[in-house]
Amino acid sequence: MKLLFDHNLSPRLVDQLADIYPNSQHLFLIGLDKADDQSVWEYARQSGFTVVTKLILMS
Repeated sequence: MKLLFDHNLSPRLVDQLADIYPNSQHLFLIGLDKADDQSVWEYARQSGFTVVTKLILMS
């Protein structure tokens, strides 16, 4: 499984988890950090990534 880390997470995760999840990427590292959610999900689907993000709850 290769992961695609959302902009809410550190780009350092790519290197830190490379042994477990090789070929993973971060949106910033592939130039998609300014892309809308639909574009990110479509890229992930076409490229075989599982999107990893951080859920922020507001109360």
